[in-house]
Amino acid sequence: MSKLTKRFVEALVAPTEKQEIHWDSELKGFGLVVLPSGRRTYCVQYRNLDRKLKRLKVGVHGQINTEAARDIARKLLARVTHGEDPSAQKKVARLKSEMSDLIDDYLEGHAAKKRPKSIMEDKKLIKAVLDPAFGNRKVDAITRKEVEQLHTKMAKTPYQANRAIALLSKMFSLAVAWGWRVDNPAQGIERYQEQKRDRWLQAKELKRFWGVLDKYPLNVTALLLKFLLLTGARKGEAMGATWDQFDIQQAVWTKPSHMTKQKKKEHLPLSAEALGVLKVLKKIEKPGNKHVFPGRIEGSALKEIKTFWKKVLQEADIKDLRPHDLRHTHASHLVSSGMSLSIVGKLLGHTQASTTQRYAHLADEPLRQAAELFSSKVIKK
Repeated sequence: MSKLTKRFVEALVAPTEKQEIHWDSELKGFGLVVLPSGRRTYCVQYRNLDRKLKRLKVGVHGQINTEAARDIARKLLARVTHGEDPSAQKKVARLKSEMSDLIDDYLEGHAAKKRPKSIMEDKKLIKAVLDPAFGNRKVDAITRKEVEQLHTKMAKTPYQANRAIALLSKMFSLAVAWGWRVDNPAQGIERYQEQKRDRWLQAKELKRFWGVLDKYPLNVTALLLKFLLLTGARKGEAMGATWDQFDIQQAVWTKPSHMTKQKKKEHLPLSAEALGVLKVLKKIEKPGNKHVFPGRIEGSALKEIKTFWKKVLQEADIKDLRPHDLRHTHASHLVSSGMSLSIVGKLLGHTQASTTQRYAHLADEPLRQAAELFSSKVIKK
């Protein structure tokens, strides 16, 4: 047990699995909760008049300094000495809170554990749908009928509608756990049917697409699109990649856990063609920029590809294709060429076989070709 100081708090190493609590040696009940994510939150712990153990958040390190947290903790603990229960008082106040408060607490707490891309998607959904619909409403006043009406209103965009309800449900489940309301009005609402995209580049389209990219040999976005096709990587993984993740000699890309969807480190072998793309990028590498696909701003990563993407599709005369479909193209051509689903799943970083199963119907193509080959020989005879 040590005194909590700025130096002590910032020197702490985040635990690998469960949270750790460090108690202050001078102010009894004043502590610091350290999460595996590295987040550090000051708290106070005490027993109320019923001798029940309570813990109350004081503030997050970085948003509040150590001494300010100590002062707040001292005042809260003084109230406990006078028979008050700050935790219960806070719960009563929360029951009167608005959805905007719940959204803020969700983003500050639960969402912080998610991948950067997922957090960004949550924020977009909140800004476009949830905040306009419920932002100024009391948390405990929103009804199931209102949530259902929102879902129905979004029928023309079923995927977004389902994501909105899922996000609302998570927020309300947290509100229930925190005592903000007694039920979850978004729980159990039937979702819209979602059709999985079944789009990838056919052989002729692929040839045209690659041909257009070849017209821009030193364009960073063109090189990114080539790399996505050659590796089957997710766009966010590639755009956020840094040179220290690559072993050119061993031809391996090691994706750190915080970058992958499964939150696990992945080792992806690279083809000679993918290495060729990296070598070109090395030649045009900007000094001091650690990113493999650099952006226009000094030291930044490539952020926007929409303009160039539209240009490529127009020149290649290709319709209805999204950047993520390059990943499907990579997988589809491997499977239809005879590669097993398990191998393709490992290359794509799938942890569950069911995820790769969407390509199962393509695995029959080599067998069909073999059957046709034999039939043709019989007919010739």
